[in-house]
Amino acid sequence: MMGAAKRVAGGICAPKGYVSAAIPCGIKKPGSKKKDLALVYSEVPAAAAGVFTTNKVKAAPVKVSAAHLRSGDIRAVIANSGNANACTGCTGIEHAKQMTADVAEALDLVETQVLVCSTGIIGVPMPMERIRNKIPKLVQGLSRKEGAAAARAIMTSDTKSKSIGVRVKIGKTPVHIGAMAKGAGMICPNMATMLCVVTTDARIEKEELKRTAKEATERSFNRITVDGDMSTNDTVFVLANGLAGNRSIRNGSKASRDFREALVYVMDEMARAIVKDGERVTKFVEVQVKGGRTIRDAQKVAEAVANSTLVKCSWNGEDPNWGRIMDVIGYSGGRISEEMIDIYFGGKNACRHGIVAPTPVAELVKEVKKDSFIVLIDLNSGNGEYSVYSSDISPEYVDFNRAEYSVAARA
Repeated sequence: MMGAAKRVAGGICAPKGYVSAAIPCGIKKPGSKKKDLALVYSEVPAAAAGVFTTNKVKAAPVKVSAAHLRSGDIRAVIANSGNANACTGCTGIEHAKQMTADVAEALDLVETQVLVCSTGIIGVPMPMERIRNKIPKLVQGLSRKEGAAAARAIMTSDTKSKSIGVRVKIGKTPVHIGAMAKGAGMICPNMATMLCVVTTDARIEKEELKRTAKEATERSFNRITVDGDMSTNDTVFVLANGLAGNRSIRNGSKASRDFREALVYVMDEMARAIVKDGERVTKFVEVQVKGGRTIRDAQKVAEAVANSTLVKCSWNGEDPNWGRIMDVIGYSGGRISEEMIDIYFGGKNACRHGIVAPTPVAELVKEVKKDSFIVLIDLNSGNGEYSVYSSDISPEYVDFNRAEYSVAARA
């Protein structure tokens, strides 16, 4: 994909017509100087698409943004860290609406032109007095130079910000795509716990944008896992303001295919960054499954292996324990034949036809000692293929999550 898309500076503000800003509000800790409120603004109306968590417990900003997306064009996204505004009842809905209303007033927009997303502690009311007072100043700080600051402002347990900007030709017209994302814990497919805002100056029909955003999410954020937990706030927004001046992208066209691949590349890069920055992880592992009777069979195996706590522990211990992987394959629900299965660590054969392969264990250990490696599982039963980005689970992960969001500590 990088043959078609070229990295450019600017992150979320790389496309034409977008500005952003970030400001500290002390949302989680009063008086903190950490920037925890971000704003992304399109200077002209934009088509927009959203993909949200499949968790039946949905945060207030998810509900409010889903409603606003049905109302028409979008101009802005307000996002905060430190508080998820989830499990906060009717008051939480009012708070999410108030955030969009305050931004709309400051930018002379209609409330439904503003989307909202939040991340942080669940079950705690939003400190609205700290947020509302800062929104006018936040708007005043809008600039094309603030993309990096906005990406940092949505971080929670992340150790580094995540953003990207690319340029790709759609037909003969240069088009830009930018993104910022956060995510480090509660990472599991459908969707992974994360926020991602994508901007583009491409002109694209709204229904085509929806289809493209959904497919790109399925091929990226829905294929990552750190700990197997799903959140209440997962959100992907894609805004397209058309300022690149290309012919409108329509379903089935070459332009549609080219744009979709560029968007997949951007989201895939953000997905990789999220897993690599997983809470106290030490390994980035791509679980590849091929030879499934169907894609669904391959998916079941890949997701089961990628989410197995025992397998993750062995990766953390740099142990090429293919027996644990075989066990998971057996209960994954995918249709398999034990005597057909081959397993590889970094290209080295550990299991051949369901039994131990002749590869020296020392060679396998070399592979799993690497910070990043591939586990390839060949079911040898068909043409189905699927892959998932995963990680190890470390003792430090347990220590971090024992008390990071402790209710008792906040009492």
